[in-house]
Amino acid sequence: MPTEQGKEQDSSRPAAARVGRRRALLAGGAVLAAGIGAAAGELAADDRADGRATADAPPAAIPFHGVRQAGVMAPQQPATHLLSFDLPRTSAAADRKTLRGVLGALTGTLATVTSDAPPDPRLQGGTTTRLTSLVGIGPSLAARLGLGVPASLTELPSFPGDRLDPRRSDGDLLVQLCAADRWTLTVVAELVGAAAHAAGAVPRWTQSGFMPHTAPGTTPRNLFGSRDGTANPDRTAAEQWVWNPSGAHRNGTVLVYRRIHMDVAGFATLPEAHRDRAIGRRARDGAPLSGTAEHDEPDIYAKNPDGSYVIPATAHVRLASPRFDRGARMLRRSYSYDDGPTDRGLLFCAFMRDPAQFTRVQNRLAARDALNPFLQHRASAVAYVLPGAASAGTLGEQLWT
Repeated sequence: MPTEQGKEQDSSRPAAARVGRRRALLAGGAVLAAGIGAAAGELAADDRADGRATADAPPAAIPFHGVRQAGVMAPQQPATHLLSFDLPRTSAAADRKTLRGVLGALTGTLATVTSDAPPDPRLQGGTTTRLTSLVGIGPSLAARLGLGVPASLTELPSFPGDRLDPRRSDGDLLVQLCAADRWTLTVVAELVGAAAHAAGAVPRWTQSGFMPHTAPGTTPRNLFGSRDGTANPDRTAAEQWVWNPSGAHRNGTVLVYRRIHMDVAGFATLPEAHRDRAIGRRARDGAPLSGTAEHDEPDIYAKNPDGSYVIPATAHVRLASPRFDRGARMLRRSYSYDDGPTDRGLLFCAFMRDPAQFTRVQNRLAARDALNPFLQHRASAVAYVLPGAASAGTLGEQLWT
């Protein structure tokens, strides 16, 4: 459950069109660190001549079309739903044709449901869905069909302590939907699943997740009660560490997904000081043990008078620090899940150029993390998040070149 990175970045896509001064001021502090939220998008003050702010206009839909898929960088929505699909194995030529058809069907469906006026009456509730999505290709399918994906796209290795359920892991295609409410996700997931299935894809697994409601400018807490991942790369750092640098893959990235079961009750039995030392941050304010405020950079080399590390050597924050990876950072947009009283935890979703970065971090965590007695990785997937589609284009056009 890697959590330490840099600062959250703003959305790279247009968001709400014209809003009043009051909303602009509120949204100015709406950056949620740790990949659990991003800036609310482009805001435009529209004051009357007499100085009074106009009433807020309804928010516009987040555009589906663009050079990058909106589901990576748009403001993170409170709810998510992931769907995984497989393609039947026939011949390479036939499977490529099927993949083209599935990507075409997904493009058409997602462009329609994310519009200002989706045709399905269940999505016509008087406000826009604010839906975002992303579509990715799994390493196995890419290798099988010889697709044009980054060379770094590979399956993750096995890690000590993994208890992965293959029925809830991997897949040839991965779709992530995010919206403000479960109703929207339920309807859209149905439409996406039907479109993919009609084009030849076979459902593999689905998973839903959520974030807690938080005040603007604060970091949401996970089910352990700690602020989950206080920092993410800013826009400049994301260009360096998240997005592929050039060529056909320039506007693509890699998603690493892990479904992590959390022993919430067991962790709660520890004294507060022990919980803080296991994480490396104080739960009450999110500050690193080496600092005084949440956004202080953790000093993983600071020592106590007796020579011990202020942030213990087994603390989650220390082991996940980008200082051990030459500054490499991943963009985290994780969610909690609750599949019953004995199965709750974290849907870890992180974006990076190379999944080897996650492997390095997870190897350190698997070996020494003080949280290991309370965590169990139960599902996993990797996907190449395709570049976006132009208004007259289709997702995945770069796969054939």
